[in-house]
Amino acid sequence: MSEFKTVQELKQLDPSIAVPFRSIFILRRKTVKTAKNGNPFLSIELGDAGGSFTANAFGDSAVFAALENVPEGAMIRLSGKTEYYQERFSPRLQAAEEVAPEDEEAQSMLSQLVEVPPESESELWAHIEDAIAAIKHPQLHDTVQRVMDEVGAQFRTSTAAISMHHAYRHGLLEHTTHMVRAARALLPLYPQVDADLAIAGIILHDIGKLEEYEGDFAAKVSRIGTLQGHVVLGFRTARKAALQSKLNADLTERLEHIILSHQGEKEWGAAAMAATPEAVFVSMVDNLDAKMGMVQRVLRNTPEGEEFSEYLMGLKTRVLLTPPDKS
Repeated sequence: MSEFKTVQELKQLDPSIAVPFRSIFILRRKTVKTAKNGNPFLSIELGDAGGSFTANAFGDSAVFAALENVPEGAMIRLSGKTEYYQERFSPRLQAAEEVAPEDEEAQSMLSQLVEVPPESESELWAHIEDAIAAIKHPQLHDTVQRVMDEVGAQFRTSTAAISMHHAYRHGLLEHTTHMVRAARALLPLYPQVDADLAIAGIILHDIGKLEEYEGDFAAKVSRIGTLQGHVVLGFRTARKAALQSKLNADLTERLEHIILSHQGEKEWGAAAMAATPEAVFVSMVDNLDAKMGMVQRVLRNTPEGEEFSEYLMGLKTRVLLTPPDKS
């Protein structure tokens, strides 16, 4: 076991004992809040490739002073003692400092700090390339290919979310690939759904997130992401490519509709309710993979021996982690 503890290693320690530890983590989120006594404190989320946790740093502490001006996405070297609050791991932090990217200790731990999917980037990207090549309609194919020629490199590395699902490096690529694979399995059951249009819509449905999010190690919403959101940004990207590819008006409108409606409900961010066979199909496949992505992630990252995961906002419950008894 290395000198610096990972999130999983910390969560596996005896919860009844306050164990001293040292670690290097990514500062994923930082929010200034006000305590009941009127004093400020920092609510921070720290994480590595195997998970994350939240902790507080109060205004009169050395940790508050050390982290107050540190940006999200920075690497942090810290020490503290393990502690739980309402059954959630929330350690007491005692010291913290920002670590330069070229720091030797940080460099040696980089693979442990940055969460990535189980499948490699090249494996996932090969599925996308194959799906684009399989789009038979020439102008629809050109529309999707044109977008990927422009933003493919960013698409391959981007997260799919801030925290809900596939919220890690290459997460958007993994989410889109899994949707493509799920769609290809399901399309034979629904002949009323045009396969070319559905696959094109899947590949482009979240393309606006490339503008909505920014940051290398910890994603945050950009200025344009706040003002317009990924649904509108994706609609604009698809429309521009469709016009340049001379896609006919009907297919352009249907492709745009998939992007505008894929969130499923207006309260979830959809600009319109899904009103075509392809839009309904893509919205449902998106919801399926988003939720199963949450399940897969907690199954990967929860320490061995735990019966349930922590509460997941996206599922509104904890997940049972033990496999079915098939004896």
